[in-house]
Amino acid sequence: MSKSLLSLTLGLALITAAAPALAKNPMVGGAPMYASKTIVENAVNSKDHTTLVAAVKAAGLVDTLSGPGPFTVFAPTDAAFAKLPPGTVETLVQPQNKAQLTGILTYHVVPGTYTSKALMKLVRQGGGEATLKTAQGEPLTVTAKGKGVMVTDTKGNTARVTTADVMQSNGVIHVINGVLLP
Repeated sequence: MSKSLLSLTLGLALITAAAPALAKNPMVGGAPMYASKTIVENAVNSKDHTTLVAAVKAAGLVDTLSGPGPFTVFAPTDAAFAKLPPGTVETLVQPQNKAQLTGILTYHVVPGTYTSKALMKLVRQGGGEATLKTAQGEPLTVTAKGKGVMVTDTKGNTARVTTADVMQSNGVIHVINGVLLP
């Protein structure tokens, strides 16, 4: 085997071996999400989740979401927060509104690890919908729309999962395009 052919073969073998590892670390908000890091360690690097990270800090939930979990987090993007009425986020992050902010954020967290495959299985078993109890205590309803997953809050607001199965060391993140309200 010629030296250049051997180099090409070894190079292709390395690329092929690295491909599964790359697939495990999807890009969210321009940053790789490492399965070996916690939800908070990854979220702080996503340019699409600066509002969520600021809110988690203001609510004092950094230690909780850095803990062992496992957690399933439906993570609204900055664009999702921007859909709220003007001034809502600024009001919620004020110290006097910490309890309300904490309630909203923990409403996006479900104890346990629910991948999109697990969610779809629950939806099938539930005859088209599944109810998940959030860390806040109120339920979220999960349904399928085509091959996608939709999440509905108790007020009837829906959010679509735009990036599913972002695996973390302490759970999974599903990026959503809306803010859910208990």
